[in-house]
Amino acid sequence: MAKRASYDNDSITSLKGADRVRRRPAVIFGSDGIEGCQHAVFEILSNSIDEAREGFGDVIYVTRYQDHSIEVEDFGRGMPVDYNEREGRYNWELIFCELYAGGKYNNDSGENYEFSLGLNGLGACATQYSSEYMDVTVRRDGFKYSLHFEHGEIVGNMKKEPVDRKKTGTIHHWKPDLQVFTDIDIPVSYYEDTLKRQAVVNAGLKFVFRNQLENGKFETREFLYENGITDYVTELAGENPMTTVQTWSAERRGRDRADKPDYKLKIGVSFCFSNTVSVAEYYHNSSWLEYGGAPANAVKNAFIYAIDSYLRQNNRYTKGESRISAADVFDCLVIVTNCFSTQTSYENQTKKAITNKFIQDAMNEFLRAQLEVYFIENRTEADRIAAQVLVNKRSREQAESARQNLKKKLAGSIDIANRVQKFVDCRTKDTSRRELYIVEGDSALGSVKLGRDAEFQAIMPVRGKILNCLKVGYDRIFKSEIITDLVKVLGCGVETKKMSKDLTAFDLENLRWNKIIICTDADYDGFQIRTLILAMLYRLTPTLIEQGYVYIAESPLFEIVTKDGSEFAYNEREKAEILERLGNTKYTLNRSKGLGENEPEMMWKTTMCPASRRLIRVMPEDAAHTAEIFELLLGDNLTGRKEYIAENGAQYLELADIS
Repeated sequence: MAKRASYDNDSITSLKGADRVRRRPAVIFGSDGIEGCQHAVFEILSNSIDEAREGFGDVIYVTRYQDHSIEVEDFGRGMPVDYNEREGRYNWELIFCELYAGGKYNNDSGENYEFSLGLNGLGACATQYSSEYMDVTVRRDGFKYSLHFEHGEIVGNMKKEPVDRKKTGTIHHWKPDLQVFTDIDIPVSYYEDTLKRQAVVNAGLKFVFRNQLENGKFETREFLYENGITDYVTELAGENPMTTVQTWSAERRGRDRADKPDYKLKIGVSFCFSNTVSVAEYYHNSSWLEYGGAPANAVKNAFIYAIDSYLRQNNRYTKGESRISAADVFDCLVIVTNCFSTQTSYENQTKKAITNKFIQDAMNEFLRAQLEVYFIENRTEADRIAAQVLVNKRSREQAESARQNLKKKLAGSIDIANRVQKFVDCRTKDTSRRELYIVEGDSALGSVKLGRDAEFQAIMPVRGKILNCLKVGYDRIFKSEIITDLVKVLGCGVETKKMSKDLTAFDLENLRWNKIIICTDADYDGFQIRTLILAMLYRLTPTLIEQGYVYIAESPLFEIVTKDGSEFAYNEREKAEILERLGNTKYTLNRSKGLGENEPEMMWKTTMCPASRRLIRVMPEDAAHTAEIFELLLGDNLTGRKEYIAENGAQYLELADIS
């Protein structure tokens, strides 16, 4: 083994200044992709929300520009950016050029930002560090302060000029840096979803979203929930919920551990029950807890306990019946929690879950007590809830029993398929919708996996060229792990008298797929792999071809790019037609790449989207002809194969690499 460079005391280095974020953005933002870029937006937005929650400003403007820059404007007090005597530095340096510096560390003392979204003093600085440029305009104390940063560094000096004292607030306008993030094209859907959620949990605070269109004009949408989560739950539940919407609130004070200081907690909960809708969302200090944590655990424990107690006290369980589960409750529950605390333990900077023990215990205790009173005072609604939860429970148990019986019937085919290496299943169990894409190699697996609809499209990668099943015996076929894995994933067994002990006899009822789609590169190797897969299916499961379950996915040969977008040609004729139609329009012609090099969006549009893809169905009437050609080209008839190539080979010269 070759020796590497020495590892000594001079080998240890540290990142300084903007490099702490620019070279490792995922540490702060959770990702160096679009998710991290989106989180940077939320960091700046959070500061404006915190200011509004303190009572300064009742509207926030968020603008998405065509050049991928973003602007957030609030009408709060304006962040302090002038000289800080205590720190001996300008506050703009602390806010925008110093990690772990801010005005929210003393929030439990009642000084500022008692219930704050941003606590760590990272967001503004990290976003500035990761930007191509950032312009900050602050109005406060009768002055307007202007700052300009590029690639994490201040450019010029802070400008200070007198303005109308009545107008205060802060404007951040920045462009995420493609040197830091791999993607900065934040979709409109992210802004709309985020601003709607923030309007929900900040009652009375209006968010105005402005999206710049290609023509330079702006489309505007406003988000406002005057009554916060109560209005939101009412909206989610629709027209005919099972129960009325309940909204409860409380304040508590406590600690996570005996040796830790006390902190404040404000609890907000709104919920109802429905037999058509189920939603559970948890927010803390305005941040959507996508992964829940403490509030989710508290809701689950409290609702199971309260409903189970009601069922037992009213003899609603049958003799020996098992207790209800979380799934039975949440299947008919619409609930949103909106809590605030002066101390918060997030799992990480992305704030998608909290872990505070006191918050979980306090919410659990509060909800149990409130639910007990609610059930006593609203007996009719309590009976409806109990009946629906029992229906959910018994339906689930019946479905589970049926699933277990089917599992035994299939002799382990589904479980075996789930253990096949690198097989990627889809979510739906509805066989009439499920599609299996058989792709070549691990590189194609990655792009197809990212481009697919995971709800109904599964992927089985084939590693290399499989055996020619028309030339070898069953002993060799069933020793091939690639082939036996694929048969296990199909689930229907094989149509041979001789088979591996791990496989089952053919039964079309056990087929797990509505479509079996062979997806290979549009080149010689891809065509050969496609042919070998078809040969395998023809020899081991010919009924699948005869019944029309097998398809070939066409891949485009050319991508023609103009300023208006891309068009795809699947053969030379289509290419010529597109180019003729474009006329003098400027274009770029790209030869098709291998599947593994395609962007996920292109994979979806050209190969996987049911509305736009092209599938060639291997028709039942072609089965005999297919067998004849397979045996001629892949079988033992060497003389016949030579004659066929001599007569027809010229048709396929374009596939050969003769450069």
